[in-house]
Amino acid sequence: MLEVLNPATGEVVERIEPANARDADAAIARAKEAFPKWRAVEPADRARLLRRLANALDAEKESLAQLESRNTGKPIGDSRGEMGMVAETFHYYAGMPERLLGDTIPVSGGVDVTFREPLGVVGLIVPWNFPLTIASWKMAPALAAGNTLVLKPAELTPLTALEFGRIALEAGIPEGVVNVCVGPGSEVGRRIVEHPDVAKVAFTGSTAVGRGIMAGAADTIKRVTLELGGKSANVVFADADLEKAAASAPVAVFGNAGQDCCARSRILVERSIFDDFLSLMQPVVENLRVGDQFDEATEMGPLISADHREKVAAYVPEDAPVAIRGKAPEGNGFWYPPTVLAPVSNDDRAAREEIFGPVVAVIPFDDEEDAIRQANDTVYGLSGSIWTENGAKALRVARRIETGVISINSNTSVRVATPFGGMKQSGVGRELGPHALDAYTEVKNVYISTEG
Repeated sequence: MLEVLNPATGEVVERIEPANARDADAAIARAKEAFPKWRAVEPADRARLLRRLANALDAEKESLAQLESRNTGKPIGDSRGEMGMVAETFHYYAGMPERLLGDTIPVSGGVDVTFREPLGVVGLIVPWNFPLTIASWKMAPALAAGNTLVLKPAELTPLTALEFGRIALEAGIPEGVVNVCVGPGSEVGRRIVEHPDVAKVAFTGSTAVGRGIMAGAADTIKRVTLELGGKSANVVFADADLEKAAASAPVAVFGNAGQDCCARSRILVERSIFDDFLSLMQPVVENLRVGDQFDEATEMGPLISADHREKVAAYVPEDAPVAIRGKAPEGNGFWYPPTVLAPVSNDDRAAREEIFGPVVAVIPFDDEEDAIRQANDTVYGLSGSIWTENGAKALRVARRIETGVISINSNTSVRVATPFGGMKQSGVGRELGPHALDAYTEVKNVYISTEG
């Protein structure tokens, strides 16, 4: 029996019978059977069904947020924001079935047209840090394009995915179109990746697991979208609004207790303002409210598990250069205090590996070239920020940093209408925005002769 815990207390929230490979096969078979009928739904009718689902998600935002916080430990305000984004994502893609446009291409002897065709059954494997939010980024475009799906949520956080399955059915999404399969990645996830009837796998998680999924998909030449790890740079120049940058930097890494692939977990600060920046950060970190996820004032919750807390703590040995440390509750729950390491070399382990916890490395740089060099000196390339009041410099640096998503004078990475994804070992493909539909369709080319 799978025990689902509340990370803030360590108490069991729910017990679930886990699925196995046979259950995965059955879910894939249901999705395969449902695909021809779902594909045949007229675009306007599919759009109406997705709007109905988006409205149902809107209506259940509060109950879903409460469940998400209980299962993940994240502050209720964060969960409410995330459930709002889930509904927004479905509202956005509800407009897409009638906008899956092809091209008309003039050619010799006739006319050539292209169509965007759904792939079939898609397998969606999602992580525990933003359970339903990241699932929605995959499910909404997949359904809008006419695919059916098998969703495998993380074993630690399956509850909102199971609720989504119920909501989708009640909103009128036909049986078999959405299938939720809760079980171990080593069995259920692997079966989804290897099954010949699954046309595509979309995965969010660690780079190490992503490598295995890419390799496993090769046997059947599956399409893959991979959103993987990150070690994003938050670059602060001397001409930045330092107070704003320093107030924002802790949130950019300690949000969701640092369990975020977009976390700006390397702060690169121009050497001339290094000490001033740390002084401005200190009260922000020390006053960060860490505690009960249902307290409206809470800003950071616990880590997801005892094992993960042990992993995070290993990056802060006794001799680590801890410059600032916040507070965290003692007793039950998987708590870890927000921690700032400074000064740190970009070669240090804490600056090179994805910690996935509330630990940030602050690294000095000398000039613009040095900032770009250090920002790019990583195998990852997912997100990042640049802080400067010089617009030309901001654009120069943004173009040269090797990352999929970057913000100027802001630490936000994700918007429903804009593409999201990584470079280098941070992944393959893009989610969100109209670009996501490319990942859930194939282009079919049709030539029509006009010769007599």
